[in-house]
Amino acid sequence: MARLERNLLPPGAYRTFGISQKPDVLISAACEQVGCEGWRNGWQSAFDESTELGKQQAGYVRHRSGRTFREMRTAAGLTVFRFEPHQRCFADHKTQPQLFAVRDGDYRGNPTGRHRQHARPQDWVEDFGENQLALVDRQRQG
Repeated sequence: MARLERNLLPPGAYRTFGISQKPDVLISAACEQVGCEGWRNGWQSAFDESTELGKQQAGYVRHRSGRTFREMRTAAGLTVFRFEPHQRCFADHKTQPQLFAVRDGDYRGNPTGRHRQHARPQDWVEDFGENQLALVDRQRQG
């Protein structure tokens, strides 16, 4: 380990990329963010309109849900709504937010104080990839 320590560049020559997640925090998330199968493939819901609850649920779907659907009746008298893919389902999805950070420096510190948090994971991946390509270019140059 001592041999490696002698060859280290100063902290300012490094960039640190990190992804963190707080285990005790949940936030509401859209179907697409959590990989919801109903969002991806569509889904169906059946209601028994011979009950008061079934009437209320079917009425909500028809008049206030804002979803695109096809309606049909089963031989057993249930009302079935088939919902098209790529629209929000009725579940309340929760997820743990991830923080995608980049800062100057390494474990010894951040001499410039620069720190950035990406809003989207794709931006963090792109930044990381560009950094890796820059390192390869520098290595080839000597």
